[in-house]
Amino acid sequence: MDFLSSGVDIVLPFLAFLHDYVVPFLVAITVLVFVHEMGHYLVARWCGVRVEVFSVGFGSEIYGWTDSRGTRWKLSWIPVGGYVKMFGEMLPPAAGEARDEDGLSPEEERVSFHTKSLWRRAAIVFAGPFANFLFAVVVLAGIFATVGERSTPANITSVMEGSAAARAGIEPGDVIVRIDDTEIERFEQVVRIVRMSAGFRLRIEVERNGDRVTLFAVPDTVRLTEGPARNEKIGRLGVSRSGGGFRIVRHDPASAVLRGTGEMFRMIGDIFQALGQMFAGTRDTSELGGPLRIAQISGDVWQAGAVSMLIFLAALSINLGLINLFPIPMLDGGHLMFYAIEALAGRPLGERAREYGYRMGIAMVLGLMVFVTWNDLLQLRIVDFIVGLVT
Repeated sequence: MDFLSSGVDIVLPFLAFLHDYVVPFLVAITVLVFVHEMGHYLVARWCGVRVEVFSVGFGSEIYGWTDSRGTRWKLSWIPVGGYVKMFGEMLPPAAGEARDEDGLSPEEERVSFHTKSLWRRAAIVFAGPFANFLFAVVVLAGIFATVGERSTPANITSVMEGSAAARAGIEPGDVIVRIDDTEIERFEQVVRIVRMSAGFRLRIEVERNGDRVTLFAVPDTVRLTEGPARNEKIGRLGVSRSGGGFRIVRHDPASAVLRGTGEMFRMIGDIFQALGQMFAGTRDTSELGGPLRIAQISGDVWQAGAVSMLIFLAALSINLGLINLFPIPMLDGGHLMFYAIEALAGRPLGERAREYGYRMGIAMVLGLMVFVTWNDLLQLRIVDFIVGLVT
C-alpha cells in the first residue's frame, strides 16, 4: 500500500503538470507555427510554386496525409517549429555559374521556387511573419469587438508616500493627460508606459484645478514576484485610483480592426524599446525567455481564462513574426536580406558567401537558444534544485 500511495503521489502531480503547462504550451506553439507556415504555403500556391511538404514540428512524422496537389501535410515529433518545403527550394547557382535545368521538365520549371521572380520569392518568404502579424490583429480585433476593452479614467486618487510620483509632485486629484509625446485617454495607458520606463525620466502633464501642470518623474524599478511575468523588472510610479468609474468599450468591426492594428504596432514598439534598453544596459538580459518560460507563461494564462490565452497568443505571434524578420541567415529575415542584396547587385550572392552566412546564422540561433534556455533554468530555479541534490 505504501508503494501504491507513493506511486499515486508521483503520478498525480505529473499529470497535473502535463495538463497545466505542457498541453497549453503545445497548443500555443502548434497554433502559431501553423499560422506562420500557412502564410508561406498560401502565397507560394498563389505564386504558382508546388509545395511538397507542410510540417508542424520537426523530426519523424506522427501523422500525415497527402492531398490531391501532392502536398504532404504532417505533424512531427519535435513541436518547436515547422516548415514548408517547396519544389526547387535548394540554393540557386551562384553568380556566373550556369544553371543546369536539363533534368527539369517545362512543367517542373513552371512550379519551381527559384524560377520565380525576385519579388515573388520575397513575397513567399515575407508571408510567414506577415501571417503572424495578421493573426494577432484578427485575435485582438475579435476581442475588442466581442468582449470589449476596459477603459478607466486617468485620474489619481492616491499617491504612495516616498514613491516616484510623490517625488515628482503628483497629487491626489490630478488627471494625467499626457506622458512625453503620448496623449493619455485611459489609466491603462499610464500603466503600460510606466511599466516599460523603469529608471527613465518621463515628462508628465497633469490637469490640476483646471490648469495644466508639467512634472518630471523617474519610475522606480521593481521586480515582480508573482503572475505570468514574475521575475520581470518593471517601472512603478506609485499612484493608484479607486472608486470605480471604468467602462467596457466594445468596438464595431471596422474600429476593432483599427484598434487591433494599433495594438499590434504598440506591442512591436514595446519589443524594440525593451531590446534597446537591453543593448543600453538599462534592462537585464535575464528577462529573455525560451521554451521553458513560454511553457510556464502558457500554463499561467491558460488557467486565467480563454481571453487571457488569446491575448497571450496574439503577443506571442507578434514576437514570432518579428524574430523571424531579423536579418539572420536561416530565418526569413536572412533570406530577405539575401534577396535585397540580389536586387541591389543584380545577381544572387556568391555561393561561398551564402554558405558562410548560413553557418553564421546557425551558430547565432543555437547560441541564442542556449542563452535563453539557461535563463529559463535560472529563473525557474531548476539549477538551484540540481545543485541542491549534489551538494
